[in-house]
Amino acid sequence: MLKTSCLNIPFANPLVLASGILGVTAASMHKIIRDGAGGVTVKSISKAPRTGHPNPTMMGNDTYFLNAVGLSNPGIENGIAELIQFKKICPAPLIGSIFAGTADEFAELAELIAVAPIDILELDLSCPNVGREFGEPFAYSASAIGRITRETKAKVKVPISIKLSPNAWNIAELAKMAEAAGADAITAVNTVSGMAIDVRARRPILHNKQGGVSGPALFPIALKCVYDIYEAVKIPIIGTGGVMTGEDALKMIMAGATLVGVGSAVYYRGADVFGKIVAEMTEIMKQENIGSLDEIRGVAHGIM
Repeated sequence: MLKTSCLNIPFANPLVLASGILGVTAASMHKIIRDGAGGVTVKSISKAPRTGHPNPTMMGNDTYFLNAVGLSNPGIENGIAELIQFKKICPAPLIGSIFAGTADEFAELAELIAVAPIDILELDLSCPNVGREFGEPFAYSASAIGRITRETKAKVKVPISIKLSPNAWNIAELAKMAEAAGADAITAVNTVSGMAIDVRARRPILHNKQGGVSGPALFPIALKCVYDIYEAVKIPIIGTGGVMTGEDALKMIMAGATLVGVGSAVYYRGADVFGKIVAEMTEIMKQENIGSLDEIRGVAHGIM
């Protein structure tokens, strides 16, 4: 009922661990598969190791989660070792994720990580909390998206997905540019820029001051982004942002997503949230006489 194919890659179900959650170790990613995910996205990797931002780097409440971890990661060499180990112990689809400061570096990193047994490569062009180091995210610039996509595609054979930002007002047009430049899929979306202030301390809570908003507050924004992108491109969409329940996941698919990224829900509902969402999706589909996800993908775009 939930079996899904994306870029000719079979997934037991459409749920994938979103990038940035639970690190890059083979063991942690394998546990996510055992807990019910159909695939995993590794935490975004850079050429050299990064420690990220000083604490405090995250906070959460009932309505949103805010983080400015700062893309901490062990670097490409150590990251590849974990990806190889994951595939030795788990056959589930593996999505690599990289970030860089220039188009040339994206292409170089892609070539390096492609030696690992990844099934899809996500290019993170849109992290909202490292502006001081990298400047304006590439995900705001159609020309930058086009160049990075073309240069990366020239270096690797693995399918690539371009991760876009909900902060961009013209996200559908940017997705269209990525598709025209050769992207195989779109990941929509990253977190949205936000801030929290402690009234008694009279200062921002996060050391970085600003961070990325995820959790329930992001969901309607992400859902609209997926909806708009689906009308602009023909390539698959990995719908990500604020998915908490099986109903949320089905809404993403009805908006046009092929795969559904789940991240902050781990904070809200526990690491076994993937199994819970799978069970909820299955129950709703039985109630609504839906035999497969293909029957409802993009159905929300029907004439009213």
